[in-house]
Amino acid sequence: MGWIGETIDSIKSLQIRHVLSQAVSLGMIVTSALIIWKGLMCITGSESPVVVVLSGSMEPGFKRGDILFLHMSKDPIRAGEIVVFNVDGREIPIVHRVIKVHERQDTGEVDILTKGDNNFGDDRLLYAQGQLWLQRHHIMGRAVGFLPYVGWVTIIMTEKPIIKYILIGALGLMVITSKD
Repeated sequence: MGWIGETIDSIKSLQIRHVLSQAVSLGMIVTSALIIWKGLMCITGSESPVVVVLSGSMEPGFKRGDILFLHMSKDPIRAGEIVVFNVDGREIPIVHRVIKVHERQDTGEVDILTKGDNNFGDDRLLYAQGQLWLQRHHIMGRAVGFLPYVGWVTIIMTEKPIIKYILIGALGLMVITSKD
């Protein structure tokens, strides 16, 4: 009957106590992951301590699928730094380099202009309508490190949701049917 038949027989033979035990274990794994994520948020000062590069706008420095590690400190943002920012009206954050910083003398606020390394012009077309500069509250963090290509898993699961559902289903089935 093969692997599928054995899996079905395994599911049929499960006892309620074993199923509950596996469900609690799965819940603990998910809870641990959330606690780690929240801990990273506190340590890095960034609302999203890890992001995936989704486009080629920062090539050759960062390629699509690279994972960036972010940190947000109180230090002033300087031209040349790579930042991740949110734009009003857009859900997906953008990874680009700061090309110009302007400090207002009257208020002390800082205006920031960004550009993708692989783009011809600055990002003013990406900003919200009528917005010419980013402010500090738009910045999610500064890139402090990266892992090449590891983010492709996220990109593939986002672009092809069926793969995500198959993977989650297979992992759930493995957890439920394991004999430990």
